Amino acid sequence: MRTPLKHYAAILSHYLKPQRRRVIGLAIALLGSIGLQILNPQILGYFIDTAVSGGSQQQLFRAAFLFIGLAILTQALIVVVTYLGETVAWIATNNLRFDLAKHCLQLDLSFHKSHSPGELLERVDGDVSVLSRFFSQLVIHILGNGILLSGILLVLMLENKVAGISLTIFSIGALFLLLNLQPLAVQPWGAYRQVGAEFFGFLGEHLTGREDIRANGAVGYVMHRFHGILQRWLPIYQKARFASTMLWATSVGLFTIGNAIALAVAAYLWRQNAITIGTAYLIFHYTNLLAQPIERIREELEQFQQVEASIHRIQSLLHVTSPIHDQGTAKLPNTAFPVSFRQVYFRYARENESSPTNWTLKDLSLHLPAGKTLGIVGRTGSGKSTIARLLLRFYDIQSGEIRLGNEAIAHIPLSHLRQRIGLVTQDVQLFQATVRDNLTFFDSRIPDSQILAALETLGLFDWLRSLPHGLDTLLGSDSSGLSAGQAQLLAFARVFLKNPGLVILDEASSRLDPTTEAQLEQAIALLLHQRTAIIIAHRLATLERVDQILMLEQGQMVEYGDRQTLLHLPNSRFAQLLKAGTTITSSL
Repeated sequence: MRTPLKHYAAILSHYLKPQRRRVIGLAIALLGSIGLQILNPQILGYFIDTAVSGGSQQQLFRAAFLFIGLAILTQALIVVVTYLGETVAWIATNNLRFDLAKHCLQLDLSFHKSHSPGELLERVDGDVSVLSRFFSQLVIHILGNGILLSGILLVLMLENKVAGISLTIFSIGALFLLLNLQPLAVQPWGAYRQVGAEFFGFLGEHLTGREDIRANGAVGYVMHRFHGILQRWLPIYQKARFASTMLWATSVGLFTIGNAIALAVAAYLWRQNAITIGTAYLIFHYTNLLAQPIERIREELEQFQQVEASIHRIQSLLHVTSPIHDQGTAKLPNTAFPVSFRQVYFRYARENESSPTNWTLKDLSLHLPAGKTLGIVGRTGSGKSTIARLLLRFYDIQSGEIRLGNEAIAHIPLSHLRQRIGLVTQDVQLFQATVRDNLTFFDSRIPDSQILAALETLGLFDWLRSLPHGLDTLLGSDSSGLSAGQAQLLAFARVFLKNPGLVILDEASSRLDPTTEAQLEQAIALLLHQRTAIIIAHRLATLERVDQILMLEQGQMVEYGDRQTLLHLPNSRFAQLLKAGTTITSSL
């Protein structure tokens, strides 16, 4: 799982390029602090030699004040480096989160069916948080401390070639050893983050279904799986930490060897009268100073193991492409438009599919004229909701053709297609946002007057007036304070505001009580007026307003035609269904 260097460079270039000025300022401050860290020991060495040789007190005071001033300036530059580094990292990681979230939202439903929300959350937030060090501290500190290390060795070489060569050999050996140990923990850290993604996905899924879990006595089973994931997580974490600890133990041993080399070289050169006592101190001081860049490089390499694992996981997510291509330029009319299916074959992609010919929809052909309403009936799993997903291009068909208006559906831009189709399902998703934003999907172009008119049409105006802040009242994602009927009516209000040419009602009234359903009847009539509509029926009453009937069984059309015509055919399955007078799913 080694990531090529060009991938790191590409990520840095893409996310740091918009912050050129900050990055340049960061580089200047960093180079300045490095230069002062190398320069200051020279003043200290001068102070020692001056004191030993009996120099004037004025010279000593001047050296002392200069040393203190440069030390304060060095700390100030370090503060600037930290501030700019964190700012650059914050902006870069937020932009990366944005790109990942946008990419996930653009992927088709088959991807989201195979990846839990918790897993994607860990990718978008957890892995990106690890990369904050990559953008701020890691690269800056590795490069900065690499420059500091080179500067120290250069100064040592100028002071004394023997000392410079000895400590250069030591530094090269230390870095070589650390670099070869670094990759050992990449795979364990990748496995650690993957288990973390599974854990958060499991946790999010079961906390969401907490009522069903408690009501059906499945708490023990959930806790058993919870314990199992934690037990699997621990040894992976221990393995990753053990590999990182090897780097730490190696660096501690290297610093001890480095100090021994410095003391031996300094003692030898001083006895040979090749250096002064001040230079001997400088050699030892610079050797101790070498520990700082080597230790920081070691720490960043340890973090780099996790960064490499996170970059690999982020890139694997970004490399996932949707099979649905958005390359069309055709437009749908602003009025109702016809819908046609011509010999459509479709099946959901499944792993280890034993029968590749197990079609969800098989050889489906129909034509719904503009402004007419189609009722679709069939057992659960017969393919009714699949038709809605295909019309919105959540999936693409394997064979055949779907046409909207006079255009093939693949030639219509996705954003335009989904703007011209309104979908209402029995499950209403509300967001942690105001009533206004929940109704308009954060489209500020829709005026309040239009929102109020839609709510009044649906009989929700009294409910709105009861809210403490009207349209500015916050709604919770759990539909807090709303009945199922009110949430369903809000979903209808969304479609009113969208003003589509095609409306799809996917068992939209199946959760409503008879009183609320009756309240909804007039709103549905207004919604379907002069629009093409498809109603996926759960109750017989919803079929009274349709013009055509499509009956499905195991993905195949078993009956299709004009509603009135089918009603008067004695052998019609639809007519027999109405005579039975029960719910559709139990009668088929």
